[in-house]
Amino acid sequence: MTTQTIFIIIISIFLAETLLTKVLWYLNTRRWSETLPAELAWIYDETKYAKSQKYEKAKYMFWWVSSIPTFLIMLAILLLWGFGALDEFLRQFTDNAILLALWFFGIISVVSTLISLPFSYYATFVLEEKFGFNKMTRKLFFTDAVKWFFLSALIWGPLLALIVWIYSAVGESFWIYAWIISVAFSLFFMMFYSSLIVPLFNKQTPLEEWKLRDAIEWFANKVGFTGTDIYVIDGSKRSSKANAYFSGFGPKKRIVLFDTLINDLSTQELVAVLAHEIGHYKRKHTLQMLALSTIQTGIILYIFALALAMPAASQALWGTTQSFHLWAVAFGILFTPISMIFGMLTSVFSRKNEYEADAYAKENYSGKHLSNALIKLSRNNLSNLRPHPAYEFFYYSHPTVLKRLEALKT
Repeated sequence: MTTQTIFIIIISIFLAETLLTKVLWYLNTRRWSETLPAELAWIYDETKYAKSQKYEKAKYMFWWVSSIPTFLIMLAILLLWGFGALDEFLRQFTDNAILLALWFFGIISVVSTLISLPFSYYATFVLEEKFGFNKMTRKLFFTDAVKWFFLSALIWGPLLALIVWIYSAVGESFWIYAWIISVAFSLFFMMFYSSLIVPLFNKQTPLEEWKLRDAIEWFANKVGFTGTDIYVIDGSKRSSKANAYFSGFGPKKRIVLFDTLINDLSTQELVAVLAHEIGHYKRKHTLQMLALSTIQTGIILYIFALALAMPAASQALWGTTQSFHLWAVAFGILFTPISMIFGMLTSVFSRKNEYEADAYAKENYSGKHLSNALIKLSRNNLSNLRPHPAYEFFYYSHPTVLKRLEALKT
């Protein structure tokens, strides 16, 4: 396959993905309604539903506006061979493959951050604030941005350097070693994300509210889920939206409740939410998703190794010298169709797991209290409960609350 052919395929895939995204978002707008749909009358009142529709429209308009410059910049870079030009520029200073890759992706990361930061600022301090969700100060916003940037560099920089070094040392079979490293990396972060990364941004404190703790410990003992730390996170300093999550496994199991969740729900509703999270553990969903991710990563790296044997893939971005980092960019775009399939498969599994975790909470605690919790969270978060089926299939990792409520009735 010639360089020109691969370049045309890269442009075509980029345009096709952009078009598909916009079609799906447009289809979602077709589900908007000026009047409260009958199936939502028991969840929303007229006023709250109208506000949720305004929120959806505001998010849609923001997405349209913010996606235009991103699309145009990326298209210009591809058509004007910007990646190849950056590679040639950096080669004036070094020919070390590791340093080239680090500088290449470092510059791209800086430029990407500078482009996205104003839109993120608008989304936080205009859009989210308009609908009463934002609780973040401007100081915290910029502090978070700086922390995330340097934390990403600290994590991904050494990982990238290691993978490039392995490729330089062993050639195309590098994918096996990269696969092992990726799996180990995923396991490490699953185990220690809440204890190492989260404290950099949020304060986590052991749950002290005795009534709630007693209720949770009673349920945990009932289902044999002991030895688990329960923490409260100060999510309210950023948003009024509520959440809860389960992380880790073995001795590093941890349940984290947002303080906003504790404020929004009753004790029984909170225990029902926790029962749902415990259901994920009991049904081994964490391990299932880890296994699925491991298989997908192996396939991706194997195909990437095959692509590395095609010099035209690197040169399609107008690189005059075969470069690992140019291969990676070209592959990232060429692999988009398969990546979307993987994403859809992951979402299908995730939605199945959510139904199973809901069923576990219903069987072992209370479907009624879980339903009440889901309804309250939907109202408070102005959730869109009627997305277009195609949009839901592509983007939703959870079933819609309406579908979950129907399943809990049965």
